[in-house]
Amino acid sequence: MQPAKNSNLYPHNREIPSLAIPVTYRQEWQDGFGARGWKLDCALDDTHVIAATPETGCQINTSVLVHDILDHHLSGFPLSGHRNEAMALIQLASRTRADPRPDYEQMVDEDLMRGTVSGESFRSFLPGHLVDLLPADSLSGKEIVEFLTEKTGKEYLRTALVEQFFALGRQGVPMARANWQKHGLEYDRREAFGLCLQKLLVWGDSIVQAGNYRQAGGAFMINSAFFQLHIQSPHAHTHEETVTPAK
Repeated sequence: MQPAKNSNLYPHNREIPSLAIPVTYRQEWQDGFGARGWKLDCALDDTHVIAATPETGCQINTSVLVHDILDHHLSGFPLSGHRNEAMALIQLASRTRADPRPDYEQMVDEDLMRGTVSGESFRSFLPGHLVDLLPADSLSGKEIVEFLTEKTGKEYLRTALVEQFFALGRQGVPMARANWQKHGLEYDRREAFGLCLQKLLVWGDSIVQAGNYRQAGGAFMINSAFFQLHIQSPHAHTHEETVTPAK
């Protein structure tokens, strides 16, 4: 595994090559939400990506930032766009056993059924059997939903869109495996990697809150043996967690 170009900014305490994933913390992000938390540096300019704290879900034992790192970034799926989220949620499901259906249904109800698809055209997101029903005319997303609702019925369309999320998500699995292999990381150990990252994030968040930092910068350093979080600014802090050995 080749270290990232800027990995020399973050000292290692062992002679094992690690992949650097830079992150930034802000006490309040100017994103329209005033969110407190952490973002990947690669997504700092993406207004669709909201900063995350270490808070976990009721049934998922890792946070949104861990999802962003493992299921999006390392798997090769950008952090915004419905197709990317479809693929990333299958990754989340396979390492945490969480059912992605509620998230898929929420995106269908809140976005697609209102004529909105992020990251591509509405027509290109649809499954083939629905595209075949559309006229050749150029239609807006809202017009497509209205046309298909009249043609198939609302519940049929909703179900077909949820199933399309599942289909797209499964299509992303080979790509994710290939990207993990490229990074030199074991794809089948993602559950252990997620728990390790979560512990580091909890530690790092306690540091920035105790110090009342308005902003902090650093990086996660990861390899198959251990993960580290280096907070480089405004003051240097380092913590390491050992990854559970492979069985």
